[in-house]
Amino acid sequence: MSLATLEATRFNRESKKFYEEIRAQIQQIVEEVIQPNADRIDREGIFPRENLEALIKAGWGNILVPKKYNGLELDHVAFAIVAEEIGKACASTALVYVMHVGAVQTITLYGNDEQKERWLKPIENGWIGTYSTSEKASGGHWWYNFSEARRDGDDYLISAEKSFTTSAGQADFYVLQTKSPNSKDATDISFFIIDGKLPGIEAKPWEALGVKGNHSGPITYTDVKVKRRDLLGYEGQGKDLLLNGVSPIYLIGLGSVWLGVAQNALHKAVEYAKNTIHRDFNNSLADYQVIRQQLAEAKVLIESLKPWQRDLAEQLDILQEEGKEQGVLNLSLTEYKVHAAEVANQSAKIALDVSGGYGYKKGTIERLFRDARAGIAMGPSNNIAREWIGKNLVGLPLEMWIKGGE
Repeated sequence: MSLATLEATRFNRESKKFYEEIRAQIQQIVEEVIQPNADRIDREGIFPRENLEALIKAGWGNILVPKKYNGLELDHVAFAIVAEEIGKACASTALVYVMHVGAVQTITLYGNDEQKERWLKPIENGWIGTYSTSEKASGGHWWYNFSEARRDGDDYLISAEKSFTTSAGQADFYVLQTKSPNSKDATDISFFIIDGKLPGIEAKPWEALGVKGNHSGPITYTDVKVKRRDLLGYEGQGKDLLLNGVSPIYLIGLGSVWLGVAQNALHKAVEYAKNTIHRDFNNSLADYQVIRQQLAEAKVLIESLKPWQRDLAEQLDILQEEGKEQGVLNLSLTEYKVHAAEVANQSAKIALDVSGGYGYKKGTIERLFRDARAGIAMGPSNNIAREWIGKNLVGLPLEMWIKGGE
């Protein structure tokens, strides 16, 4: 993908032209490839590889990566726009994309030069990465691990049961979180880059209510041998990676996906209301005040997210440029994720209400309603996230790594 004509404006956050071009370019791929595949991905539960290949071929797989490693070297505003536009068409593809970009960005921020050469450059050839963090034993407390790496000479052995790993069994590499060998406590965690082709990795089927193509199923690592060179950062640095590398990019991406889902739900509802005529009264659904008010409710909620998305993305860019920790924004990003997930659910509910029995039938509105439900449960779940927000308001510690704490 070439953005050479916009080089003069690429780092000017006041330039609407630059970001309008970003949106236009991703919309083209969405319209030509992703949108046509969305219903089939949901219906058959297939991994959206064709969509990912189209995105990667166009350069979006390395959106934040420096040019030195074959990346586009764009910013978080651009990433948020891309995630949003993909989310409008296919939430499954968007979630896979967000996890991929997150894994790649974690390597970009914390990997050494040799790791970046080996894991980032091949992405332009179609490699897909993802996170592998949450464990069955700790449920929604996905930051808390019970698994622990073991030393095998200079290398490591990894055994872990991960409960929800997007792209499980499909990814070319996993950025995996586990406790360090002989860990001192639950905060002593480390991250490893694991080749998806290594023996000992087994992914289970993903059967879910919605986002059926993201394959976020259980995955088991049994004595998987990982070379020391694939330790990301250093032993015990995992808490820093989690708070300042994983969480910020994951949360801005996740919120943007649900913003996209919400917008598509409203678009479908408006389209249906305008084009559906009741012949007995010769009125369209749009002629009814109660319908218009429901549509307006969704519109107001969606508009509340847009400036928030842009502001958070810009703040992430500023922190990265200044070499400061991005984790200072995690609480605000969590609030954004909570609101975005709930707006997506409310917009999808309104679309279902407006379209009545037709929306209830198998189809795009019904799919959006099911897909949106994932946003409430996806870590941090909205219940856990509210507890974080509430504790912060009253000055209580989060106690994330104490058993039973949040």
